[in-house]
Amino acid sequence: MGFLSGMDISASGLTAQRMRMDVIAENVANIDTTRTQDGTPYARKYVVLQEREGSFSQVLRSTANGQAAPGVRVAEIGEDPAQGALVYNPTHPDADENGYVQMPNVDINQEMVDMISAYRSYEANVTAFNAYKDMAIKTLEIGT
Repeated sequence: MGFLSGMDISASGLTAQRMRMDVIAENVANIDTTRTQDGTPYARKYVVLQEREGSFSQVLRSTANGQAAPGVRVAEIGEDPAQGALVYNPTHPDADENGYVQMPNVDINQEMVDMISAYRSYEANVTAFNAYKDMAIKTLEIGT
């Protein structure tokens, strides 16, 4: 691996966790959105993370060629197919003929747990990045 590959790995983790936090924030912001452009309630979104490189031999080849170090990337942003709760509110503009409104499938408790998890992962990547940076600086000081 190259001199800065550790920083590259941590940076990929920072980018992935930031995307996770952005998607969670979008879910929380749309917790009461009963009608989107296609006329359905908002569907909860989630982030799927994947390793940036595949097998050991691929990592070995890419490292030997000076390409990107392994890390993590966002593979996809999916939508949760689960149905949201039906809430009785006959005065709501999106109520059906029986007075029920289909709510989004966003659970604030699950979103907060996911946000804490993403925040802790982000924080761990910042710590690793800073430790690697400090080691690199100390290494450069040895040569002077």
